[in-house]
Amino acid sequence: MPIIRPAQASDLPAITEIFNEAGVGTTASYALDPVSVDDRRAWWEQRTAAGFPVLVLEDDGEVVGYASYAQFRPLAGYARTMEHSVYVTSNRRAAGGGRMLMQALIDYARGRGVHVMIGVVDGANEDSLAFHRRLGFEESGRLPEVGRKFDRWLDVVFVTRILDDTP
Repeated sequence: MPIIRPAQASDLPAITEIFNEAGVGTTASYALDPVSVDDRRAWWEQRTAAGFPVLVLEDDGEVVGYASYAQFRPLAGYARTMEHSVYVTSNRRAAGGGRMLMQALIDYARGRGVHVMIGVVDGANEDSLAFHRRLGFEESGRLPEVGRKFDRWLDVVFVTRILDDTP
C-alpha cells in the first residue's frame, strides 16, 4: 500500500534519481544538468528550514515519487502563493501516485493558509496539463519560447488553483 510521508535525509538518493530521470531527462523541468545527492540535500534543507514541505510517495519500501512547493516569488506580497513540483518515477506514472502526492500537497498548503498553488508546465506536455485540469487547476497564462531544451524552444504554461476564498 503506497504511503505519503515527509522526506527524510535517507530519501535523498531516490529523490535525486527521480529528479534526474523525470526533471532533467524530460521537459518536466528546464534543468539541463543532472544534480547530485549533495545538491538535493541543500535543496531539501533549504525547503524544510523555510517551513516548506517535501513529501515522498513510498511503495513497498521504495520512494517512487516526491512533491514540494515553495513561495512563487520572494517578495512579501507573494507570501501565500506557492509554486509546486511533483515528480514520479517513469515506471509509476499514470498509476495515481502523482494525484496522491498533489492532493497531499494541496491539503498541506490549505492547512498553512496558502491561497494559490501555481504549476509551471511545458506547453507541449499534454499529460501534465490534463493532470492539472483534473485536479482543478486552470490555465492562467502561456509564455511562448521562453525555455530551451533538447535543441528546441519551449513554451511555459502557468496553471493555477485558488485554494481558499480568504480576502
